[in-house]
Amino acid sequence: MIDYDVLVAGGGPAGGALALALRASGLRLAVLEARPGGRGAAEDPRPLALSHGTRLILDRLGVWGALEPVTPIARIHVSQRGGFGRVELDASAVRLPALGYVVDYARLAGLFAQLLQEGWCDYLPHASVIRSSAEAGAAAVEVRLEHGTRRITAGLLVVADGGTHAGWDDARTVDYGQAAVTARVAATVPHAHVAYECFTEDGPLALLPSGDRLALVWATTPERAQRLCAAPEAVFLAELQRAFGGRLGRFIAAERRGIFQLGLRVARQLTAPRAVRIGNAAQTLHPVAGQGLNLGLRDAWELATELRRSPREQIGTPEFLARYAKRRRLDREGGIWFTHGLVRIFSGGLGPLRLARGLGLTALSVLPPARDFLVRRMTFGARG
Repeated sequence: MIDYDVLVAGGGPAGGALALALRASGLRLAVLEARPGGRGAAEDPRPLALSHGTRLILDRLGVWGALEPVTPIARIHVSQRGGFGRVELDASAVRLPALGYVVDYARLAGLFAQLLQEGWCDYLPHASVIRSSAEAGAAAVEVRLEHGTRRITAGLLVVADGGTHAGWDDARTVDYGQAAVTARVAATVPHAHVAYECFTEDGPLALLPSGDRLALVWATTPERAQRLCAAPEAVFLAELQRAFGGRLGRFIAAERRGIFQLGLRVARQLTAPRAVRIGNAAQTLHPVAGQGLNLGLRDAWELATELRRSPREQIGTPEFLARYAKRRRLDREGGIWFTHGLVRIFSGGLGPLRLARGLGLTALSVLPPARDFLVRRMTFGARG
């Protein structure tokens, strides 16, 4: 007899959402977490823009209320620095309560870590997979944990550890030559629940409403990102002012500066015998348009749906894995190439490229059906 029907490697947002979605399924479930208690998340400075579709998922999981207060995004203002064209996306125009919600990564990750330790699943702390093996047609996957002190068998191994699982390093990668600076900043003009995405020569600069301040995600060259993080606060604010302009008045304070590298990493194979990847283990995206985490949570929800509707003896079989891969193909590939295309089109300062960007933004602003399609795609994925 196998130890578990489903073994989830990684208790972050994607792995945690999958586990919670299976809470009342009757399946034997275990979650491995190398950093128990959400350690490391508390120092993670990244802001998250959760789509309204993600809010619906978290509501169904019973965790949305515990995230409050969050800051809703009523409108998104998109423009390019030094060029014409802009578009405004409005929640009321598409009959949504909000286009998104801003929350700290630390709060979301910490909440999942807390819920996973309440006793309803086997939570294995200080544990990570160092090797997994299953032959084609095998009835289970065998997993050896760190230090080789324990072996576990499962009908399905779900890799949700951000892509660090040994033996799964076959990924297509793109280096955008960018790093992101994150910070919390204050401005003299209230944000009024408007998010700004300003495309600069170095990369996109996003300012998201976050409480009474703004969460900054500023993509630029790695060298400049290092200088910005090390600069005195006054110098940092002056640089931000030059890059963004005066739509929010003057920037007067900045705190919690951080930096992380940007790139695209896509698993060549979503599945292996008795194993599947979700979230950042399946695809790690550029933060432009805030698609990465939302896509990963849809991975978790769709996999849970497939698990709940499948007989126990079918879980992890080639047929099961093929159904899941087919179920995710359109949304996953659409999210990957939508994000990749935005980075390529909206980075760089060549005149023809600025012209093309301006024309594209202008077309969106005067074509409501195209604008509404874009909003629904960003909110609900390919099924929107």
